[in-house]
Amino acid sequence: MKPIAFSAFSFWLALLLAGFLGTHIAESFVRSQKNHTLIFTKENTIRNCSCSADIHDCDYCLANLMCNCKTVLPSTMEKTTYNSHLTIWFTDTSVLEMLLNFTRVWDLKLSFCGTTPLPTEYLAIWGLRKLRVNKVKGRFPEQSVTIYSSSNNKKEDSLAVQNKDRQMLVYISFLDTSLFNGYSLLKSYSVENVSSITEHFPSLLYSDVFSTSDNKSYVVTFIY
Repeated sequence: MKPIAFSAFSFWLALLLAGFLGTHIAESFVRSQKNHTLIFTKENTIRNCSCSADIHDCDYCLANLMCNCKTVLPSTMEKTTYNSHLTIWFTDTSVLEMLLNFTRVWDLKLSFCGTTPLPTEYLAIWGLRKLRVNKVKGRFPEQSVTIYSSSNNKKEDSLAVQNKDRQMLVYISFLDTSLFNGYSLLKSYSVENVSSITEHFPSLLYSDVFSTSDNKSYVVTFIY
């Protein structure tokens, strides 16, 4: 009888362990499915979506089906900070200006879903680390540029030492919207140790909004 009792105990113990491991694996899987934000415009409406998987660019039907989306009125849009990945599908620059100008975004993908060439306009984006751009009907494939990553810690420490009298290192990127016309490859260049944007770039659009009395050191990146 003892072997039978031991076998029964082992059986129930195995079931308990299997249940525990199954629950643990399921919870780990759910945690690994990090949602990202997708915003797109369609027929004069703005849709703000939370997606657990990448959706093919400009596939509005699939986004509405696979993501948790809600319609947002332009008048209710407020400036926010995007600490995770943000994707925007757009057909004109007015939406980009409303969503991105002086907004803090770390990881950004912009997909141009329109056909009419875009004018040369400039958007100012705070804290941008990585940008991906795609013109769905353009001749160039998806392109990307990394402005800052975790591997830049030594570089940032060096900049902090050089600017020890300034307490904050700030990244600001200026994006030329005409790059989506697809005439050339994506390019960027950065200017470091900028103590005053108004002094270094007096003719730059938006330069008047930057304070000249703060204790910041800027890394200014131009994307075109």
